[in-house]
Amino acid sequence: MDHHSILRVVSKLLIPPIIVYALYVQWHGDFGPGGGFQAGVIFAVAFILYGLVFGVEAMTEVLPTSVIRVAMSLGVLIYAGTGFYALLVGHNFLDYESIGHGGHHAQEWGILLVELGVGITVASVMIGIFVAFASRTPKLKDEDW
Repeated sequence: MDHHSILRVVSKLLIPPIIVYALYVQWHGDFGPGGGFQAGVIFAVAFILYGLVFGVEAMTEVLPTSVIRVAMSLGVLIYAGTGFYALLVGHNFLDYESIGHGGHHAQEWGILLVELGVGITVASVMIGIFVAFASRTPKLKDEDW
């Protein structure tokens, strides 16, 4: 694996800025372009790049599949929980007026929670799909090509 040293060094340099950019898109998505879906895909790209360069086994040591499965459920729970909270306090589903102190403050918190749930769900599902496909045992070996 020594012939991949440049790729490994470059990917180690790229992964932290990718994660920081994903966090930027996540937390500033309600003020400009972006949001949970875009941030989730960008965040997943960092882990998928790590998996492509260092191997799926190394990636699942950093991010175990059990954590991926829990994150899938947690993201949906945050999204749906925001909506059900509004129902419990007598508002419509995902009515942000029920969150916070009303008005602009409630809109910000509601959007933030919903986008966080979407981001976590999208990132974990994308990573889960990658792990599922990349972990398959190929029928042909590399030497058979």
